[in-house]
Amino acid sequence: MSSRTPPRYVPTLTEVVESAAEPGPASAAPLSQEQLIQRVMRRVDVTLERRLREAVAAAVIEQTRAIGPLLREEIEAVVRETVAQAFEQELSSGACPAGDVTQVKYPCPSPDQTGEFPALSAPT
Repeated sequence: MSSRTPPRYVPTLTEVVESAAEPGPASAAPLSQEQLIQRVMRRVDVTLERRLREAVAAAVIEQTRAIGPLLREEIEAVVRETVAQAFEQELSSGACPAGDVTQVKYPCPSPDQTGEFPALSAPT
């Protein structure tokens, strides 16, 4: 051992305190087979519930990531088709004059060579 002296203000143990002995597993009454089964089943239930929740959450996240791009494409196609149909209905109803677009606040677009309608912008 070294001969170093401890610092001046180090607390030291001056009395021994004995605590009341807590009953441990050895002093507990033995469990019946039914009690043991119930305790084990509760532990298994809690663990399985947590693990299943984690597994389902991971599967849902994985499936959501996989289906996201497909849903986006489908939504885009539906929106394009719906907008195109709305323009066609407006053009066929006579709401947009065929040649004179000066009387219309927002000029009526016509489809380009691909059949798509150009992006609209508000008049300046």
